[in-house]
Amino acid sequence: MSRTLLLGDEAVAQAAIDAGITTAYGYPGTPSTEILEHLLRLAGPGGSFHAAWAANEKVAYEQAMGSSVAGRRCLVTMKHVGLNVAADPFMNSAVTGVHGGLVLAVADDPSMHSSQNEQDSRYYTTPTLAWSTASSRPTSRRPTT
Repeated sequence: MSRTLLLGDEAVAQAAIDAGITTAYGYPGTPSTEILEHLLRLAGPGGSFHAAWAANEKVAYEQAMGSSVAGRRCLVTMKHVGLNVAADPFMNSAVTGVHGGLVLAVADDPSMHSSQNEQDSRYYTTPTLAWSTASSRPTSRRPTT
C-alpha cells in the first residue's frame, strides 16, 4: 500500500470517492473550492462518479438531494455563506430525509480570510432540527465547539 500526501480538501474528496459517491456538486468559494476541483480532475468521462459545478449553492444542494432521493451517495460542497443561500432545501431535507446518503461539506472561514463575514455554520444543527431516527421526536444534541 502506497502513501499519498494530500491537502485537507483533497483528503475530503478522496474520502468521498473511497466511500462510494456517485455524484458530487458544488459552488466555487474558497476555502471549499478545492474539494470539487479535485473530484473533477478524477471523475473524467466514463468514471465511477459524476462531478459538476452548479449555478449556485441552492442548486448544488438540490441536485445532491435529488441524487440521494434516487438512492445514490452524494457530496455537496460550499462555503459558509453559501449555506445561507442553500438554507431552504437544507432545512426541508431534515423533514424529507435522504435515502442514498448525502454529505454536506461546508467550509467555514474563521477570521474572514476570503469571506465577507464570519459565521459558525454549526448553529444550523439546532435541537429543533436534530430528529431521532428511532422515534419522531427531537433530540437534545447541540453543536460541539
